Amino acid sequence: MIMGLTCDSEGPLLSQLAELVKEISGLPECRNSCKKMHGNLVRRIKLLSPLFEELRDGNEESMIKIEEIKGFELLKVALDSAKELLKSINEGSKLYQALQKDQITYKFQQMTEAIEVALNEIPYDELDLLEEVQEQIELVHAQLRRAKGRPDSPDLQLEHDLVVAQKEKDPDHAILKRISDKLQLRTINDLTKESVALHELVIASGGNPGERFEEMASLLKKLKDSIPTEKPEAGTSEGEKGSMKHRSPVIPDDFRCPISLELMKDPVIVSTGQTYERSCIQKWLDAGHKTCPKTQQTLLHTALTPNYVLKSLIALWCESNSVELPKKQGTCRSRKSGSSASDCDRTAIIALMEKLANGNSEEQRAAAGELRLLAKRNADNRVCIAEAGAIPLLVELLSSMDPRTQEHAVTALLNLSINDSNKGTIVNAGAIPDIVDVLKIGSMEARENAAATLFSLSVIDENKVAIGAAGAIPALIKLLCEGSPRGKKDAATAIFNLSIYQGNKARAVRAGIVPPLMRLLKDAGGGMVDEALAILAILASHQEGKAAIGQADPIPVLLEVIRTGSPRNRENAAAVLWSLCTGNLEQLKIAKESSAEEALKDLSESGTDRAKRKAGSILELLQRLEVKEDPVSLSSL
Repeated sequence: MIMGLTCDSEGPLLSQLAELVKEISGLPECRNSCKKMHGNLVRRIKLLSPLFEELRDGNEESMIKIEEIKGFELLKVALDSAKELLKSINEGSKLYQALQKDQITYKFQQMTEAIEVALNEIPYDELDLLEEVQEQIELVHAQLRRAKGRPDSPDLQLEHDLVVAQKEKDPDHAILKRISDKLQLRTINDLTKESVALHELVIASGGNPGERFEEMASLLKKLKDSIPTEKPEAGTSEGEKGSMKHRSPVIPDDFRCPISLELMKDPVIVSTGQTYERSCIQKWLDAGHKTCPKTQQTLLHTALTPNYVLKSLIALWCESNSVELPKKQGTCRSRKSGSSASDCDRTAIIALMEKLANGNSEEQRAAAGELRLLAKRNADNRVCIAEAGAIPLLVELLSSMDPRTQEHAVTALLNLSINDSNKGTIVNAGAIPDIVDVLKIGSMEARENAAATLFSLSVIDENKVAIGAAGAIPALIKLLCEGSPRGKKDAATAIFNLSIYQGNKARAVRAGIVPPLMRLLKDAGGGMVDEALAILAILASHQEGKAAIGQADPIPVLLEVIRTGSPRNRENAAAVLWSLCTGNLEQLKIAKESSAEEALKDLSESGTDRAKRKAGSILELLQRLEVKEDPVSLSSL
């Protein structure tokens, strides 16, 4: 039951209840997946109206008595909550409600129960009610009792269509049409309102809406792409068409940047969930501001996330209204005389930038390939390419449907990231989620270069957090299992670097990193023993990592490395073994049964300084294990 609201002190309680029922009865009809639940609740509340009208018309003595009846107070609380729920359903995101149907259904169940409980507390026999009014209230009460334990049946067709539309990259048009019809998302105006509703969700979540938002944004884009662009009707005269073409439509407020008030061409989302034109918010940040211009909230970080859904809606609106879509301008700054990039291939870069920004798909692919080579050639080119504004354009090409274009774009970004100052520019261009997408679904070459790019970006500590949160680790683990030798090494180095951040250790363990690492560790000829041990050593310092490694029967292979491995590998193997044996009597016994003492004594004499310390500590634990008659020693292991 939803409780906690207080009764409004303005006016008698019955008048407030009557007004609430009137407001709820006047709410607009719901036009989305919650239509049935919304309609049923409104209809049942509307049937309560005669009760309050009848009581309100009673004498003053009855009114005083009614004010003291607990059930009416409870009903006021329940109807207040019901009104807020119903309004939120009408005004909220239709996609959110469809994808979170179970949660929404539960809320309606709560409302039904709250009203039913309140009606149960009202002593109708003590009230002077007309017989037909009492019969109607009893009917409503019975309906609520039945509805409380019998939620509305789900729309199985809609649920199936949503699953398919989310899973498939290019869903069947008939599926998208059914979803559009069910959710009343049929026009560009409907989609614009839905985009605004999604932005409100981001803001309500504090700028961190989670994975569900990405699913909804992706689905909204697919629905947008399925809607045919409006064209002048047949029979329209050329003069009318010309008039339509040159008419200046009113730009929707949500398409304007809150800073410049101009139509956005490259909308990005800041950490508060607000959307701005990239160049405007970047200038704001470059000026040293740490707050969101619109809300004045302190920004949790300065990363700018591309708002692809809104960008697509703006493009569709421009096309539908015969407005020329703004060309995104580069951020190239003129170089000062004598600068470090004076030797770059400036002329070639400027020509490539034009193709990258305005060329067709073949020209963009070729330009990205040339920039990839130029960025690899020397440091001057890397500076010049970045300052010409290529990075945001290359980031856009990461979403290209052409595999070769995608490969060129991610590799160019990899080469540009060698320059430390470019790392920040790449991240601020919103590249991390797109690089992760390439890592998940790109060609093998693109995936391997995406892994290398993430490793390069993860050198900066704050990027470790963002990369892990973007879902990179499961995709890196998959590449570790199925990539080429070079790809496996790129994946391993990226995982190692990301796992320096404590939160990513848990992500890696939960994503199943330990079994493939153990396979690589046991395959001495596979060339990945060094990398596998290094990652295991860093994961063993985390409680979940330690537990997962302990379940993989690691001690025999660790002892083999301690006996025969390179100095660094012996050191890492000893570190893992020490973590496993510290505080774990079972693992310590396994080590003893595996004849660990001899290998550890040799390591304590001939290993690196760190290896000697770890070996000595384990030997001490093994010696204490032998003192079985000393329960204090055993309890301290």
